[in-house]
Amino acid sequence: MSEPIHTRNDRRKDISSRPLVLDRHSQNAARSFYRPALIATILQATGKPLQTAALWRVGVVDEAIRSATIVAAARLVMLMSGLFMALVPMSAQSAESLQEKPTMIKQTIVVEHIRIESAKSFADVRAALERSVPRLDPGLVKALDDGDVERADREKKEGPELSIFQVRDHGAVLKIAGKARNALQYDIGNPVTASLMVRHQLAAALYPPIRVVLYESDAGHGVFEYDRPSTTFGQFGDEQVTAVARGLDAALERALLGAAE
Repeated sequence: MSEPIHTRNDRRKDISSRPLVLDRHSQNAARSFYRPALIATILQATGKPLQTAALWRVGVVDEAIRSATIVAAARLVMLMSGLFMALVPMSAQSAESLQEKPTMIKQTIVVEHIRIESAKSFADVRAALERSVPRLDPGLVKALDDGDVERADREKKEGPELSIFQVRDHGAVLKIAGKARNALQYDIGNPVTASLMVRHQLAAALYPPIRVVLYESDAGHGVFEYDRPSTTFGQFGDEQVTAVARGLDAALERALLGAAE
């Protein structure tokens, strides 16, 4: 319940019964009281010194308010300009960071896989292959590394079509599983032939020499498996590469069929 107060004529009045409304004289008095403090604050913000009482005139008040508005706007522009200049190098740095990130491109290709099963044993097929396809001559590799063009040309005309670069015994590794098997992986190819492809497409260096696996089937037969070179090299879409790969197709087929027969 609101607390009553007494007026001059001793009438009781409830202060919460209606809002307090100042008459015009009281409003003018309030403005006169608070205006100096407001103007002093504005002048202090604009950096102008408070000099004489004449500053309280209405014209000066308007000028002070205009000055404060202009200064505030100028400071806002400077602040936004500073933020923009700060963001420019950040944006450039962000763009540079994006350029430094690696890119990944995925491509699905169709590869023809070939399986040749011989009626001969694993050991007989292995012996036949290693008789017909010689080990790679280390001297040829050094000559090519030294840029010996004459040796490369001679090898192309007179050298073997294919050589065995390396042999890995995958079957022996299965001893850790308790049963060793006959399974050999051969790297077979020709370094001169490889150079004829890689000179056109550096990514073609992914495939030579060609991997061929020879393993023993459950029936005791020797089995060759490999991917046809022209289908793996064909992904590069370069006929100069694919044409050489087709030559590898024929050379591999001759060597492997010859060993399996």
